[in-house]
Amino acid sequence: QVQLVESGGGLVQPGGSLRLSCEASGFALDDYTIGWFRQAPEGREGVSCSSMSGDVQIFLDSVKGRFTISRDNTKNTVYLQMNSLKPEDTAVYYCAASRHYYCSPFANDFRSWGQGTQVTVSS
Repeated sequence: QVQLVESGGGLVQPGGSLRLSCEASGFALDDYTIGWFRQAPEGREGVSCSSMSGDVQIFLDSVKGRFTISRDNTKNTVYLQMNSLKPEDTAVYYCAASRHYYCSPFANDFRSWGQGTQVTVSS
């Protein structure tokens, strides 16, 4: 059974950093593409992705240069390093798994989801 568990969220002041973790169980991480999404009023928006092809992408222009995705297949974990956080980054962040070979910013392309972790950026 594919399971994903996010951790690392919390309350941080503007300009601060957080590292989110997405730990996978029930499958080998290197057989999946993993995406990070966040809940926006209009739906879940794709933030970043690490594909099984080795590709990594940041989808949101607003986080480019501040967020970095990485994976450690030996730990079955994908990370989202978030620096210089802004109040508009406040959201519930989800990781999700897909069997697509390449990255996608679309939530519908991902079948398995974690429960989410809250990130709040506020002074």
